[in-house]
Amino acid sequence: MILHQVAFTWRESVSDDDVRALTAALTEMATQIPSIRSYVAAPNLRVRPSDVDYAIAAIVDDEAGLAGYLDHPAHLAVYESHLGPMLASRHASQLPLSAGTLTA
Repeated sequence: MILHQVAFTWRESVSDDDVRALTAALTEMATQIPSIRSYVAAPNLRVRPSDVDYAIAAIVDDEAGLAGYLDHPAHLAVYESHLGPMLASRHASQLPLSAGTLTA
């Protein structure tokens, strides 16, 4: 399994309404993509100091599942209509997960 995590910082023009609309669109998008096993998208809680405004964590089975997610028309539509215009910066990583890595 693969954990795909992405951290975003927003342009100054991004409003709370923009973020709420993005979160709703991402949440709906995740239900349409079969390769997603787990999905979280939300504003950064800023429990610790950070420049990150928003983050996404998605778990997929393998590289094919990741490609299926990232290349899915629903993902591309959310990027085009919401995420792309909001972005100042984006940082992504993919981490391997084993069955013992996940805990409840």
